[in-house]
Amino acid sequence: MVKTRPQSKSFLNLLKTYLYITFGALLTAISIELFLYPNNLIDGGIVGISLIIGRYTVPELIPVFFICLNLPFVYLAYKYIRKSFIIPMGTAIILFSLFLALLQNGPKFHGDPIEIIVLGGAILGIGVGLVIRHGGCLDGSEILAIITNKRYGFTVGQVVLLFNIFVFTAYGIISLDWHVGVKSLLTYIVAFKMIDLVIVGLDEIKSVNVISAHSDRIAKKVLKELQLGLTITQGRGGYSGSNTEILNIIVERLDLAELKGLILDVDPKAFISITNVYEVLYGGKAYSKAKLRSKKKQRTLSSTNTK
Repeated sequence: MVKTRPQSKSFLNLLKTYLYITFGALLTAISIELFLYPNNLIDGGIVGISLIIGRYTVPELIPVFFICLNLPFVYLAYKYIRKSFIIPMGTAIILFSLFLALLQNGPKFHGDPIEIIVLGGAILGIGVGLVIRHGGCLDGSEILAIITNKRYGFTVGQVVLLFNIFVFTAYGIISLDWHVGVKSLLTYIVAFKMIDLVIVGLDEIKSVNVISAHSDRIAKKVLKELQLGLTITQGRGGYSGSNTEILNIIVERLDLAELKGLILDVDPKAFISITNVYEVLYGGKAYSKAKLRSKKKQRTLSSTNTK
């Protein structure tokens, strides 16, 4: 017997994904055609190179330049990353090019440079962030960065930043105006921060590891007073060789100071390690703020040996 309900869910999720990619591509095109290009600014990566070529040749062919320049990177994604990745990537590239073509004769925004940089960069970042968050990719420079990371160890961020600095510098030299290169770089920085906000979200989550001789008391106070869940792992000191308990607590940034105060009140000598967490999933679903601070907390015990 064929079960249609899971297939229906899968179709709805797929539809939702491509609707977000479509909306992201539209916002990115709006930023380029309404804010950046009319004010002699560009984006980084392949988009920026396409805009430079179009400005000094045939502006109407910018969408065509963008598709042609991205084709080699689509092949690289197919060969070196994964075959399934080219479908959302290709969809995002085609939709973005289509929206660019449709908006070429649309209204243009002219204003103060700060307004253009902030508004244009913010809309650009939201658009690109939506595409990336839902599995797509608009720019071949990111594919190049991923491959370089795998082969040579440079981070994706380092490669993309270096590539974009080259694009902005080249644009400043070609246009004989270094101001446009600097303003384009500032726009990219605004967009970069907005991409982070879209992908990661506004809530900052921390993972806190605690090693203390009074771990049981700390655990009880965290569960009772802060109503936060925690995991207790059995570990062993590398130097002392003695068995110890390691507490792992997921906490929002705003509650971090209270958590540290609670721990140090119980044990001023406690060892506390704090790291950033980009996303927390439970049962395949992202933690919301309500879930993180739910009163129905569970104390999970897991036993591992660390050497």
